Amino acid sequence: MQELINKIVFVGGKGGVGKSTSAAAIAWKSAKDGFKTLLVSTDPAHNLGDIFDKKIGGKVTSVTANLAALEIDPDIETEKYMKGVKENIKGIVHSRMVEEVHRQLDTAKASPGADEAALFDKLISIILEESECYDTIIIDTAPTGHTIRLLSLPELMGIWIEGMLQKRQKTNDNYTQLLNDGDPIDDPIYDVLKKRKERFSAAREILLNPEKTSFVFVLNPERLPILETKKALTLLDSYHLHVKTLIVNKTLPENPEGEFLRKRKEHEEKYVTMIEEYFVKQKLSYVPLFSNDISDMAELEKFGAYI
Repeated sequence: MQELINKIVFVGGKGGVGKSTSAAAIAWKSAKDGFKTLLVSTDPAHNLGDIFDKKIGGKVTSVTANLAALEIDPDIETEKYMKGVKENIKGIVHSRMVEEVHRQLDTAKASPGADEAALFDKLISIILEESECYDTIIIDTAPTGHTIRLLSLPELMGIWIEGMLQKRQKTNDNYTQLLNDGDPIDDPIYDVLKKRKERFSAAREILLNPEKTSFVFVLNPERLPILETKKALTLLDSYHLHVKTLIVNKTLPENPEGEFLRKRKEHEEKYVTMIEEYFVKQKLSYVPLFSNDISDMAELEKFGAYI
């Protein structure tokens, strides 16, 4: 398991496959090995508190001497994000337009992608600032579709901001020529965009560095999780984000008892073969189906031993 631990580890996968349990097990093992570890959940259906039997929430909470955890609430982060945008436009937008701009920003809060942008902004802060306080950060992400959009945002938003910067620069150049004094004009919006571009570039550099960041996907030996994982890995590859480790969770024992389980095992073996054919570049860790939920430290440690 030691080789899984990079500075940043993203754990993703389809909902219900055991993603949070896997992330918690990796974080628990990292902390036990003596590394100062932060476990972050971006999944709206947070259950880290259930796993550790401890209220966690939106502030970094100590779980053990070396392990802290944080559950990011997308609604709260979207509210903070929009508040920050409103602060940035103070002194930039004419006072008569402020109310209308605020109204449009409040409307934008409900638009598709607003929560993901806010969530990514929070993750950037954790990756760029909080990472100095920890040896490793394990990020338990939302189900696959959200994970893909989240991890592809640095490139997409970097391109968008670059386009905005070029437009602002062109506008500023035109104003300078119009004023005919040759002095460049101050543009606070340009400065804000430039700073955001620099933060996105720094985050992207970390995400693309395999010595700093690794990606782990969790799946079950079933058709839909396999197909969804295959699509996810192909898309992430196109953004140069390469997944090297897969956790195949909830596999049946080798010699199950009873006719039903034997037939189920035969069915499962077809999907295990499919997994091994589809994911030849990834390291596969098989975790058995446990008879009970992973709900305490002893069970979590048992789970982690298979990774």
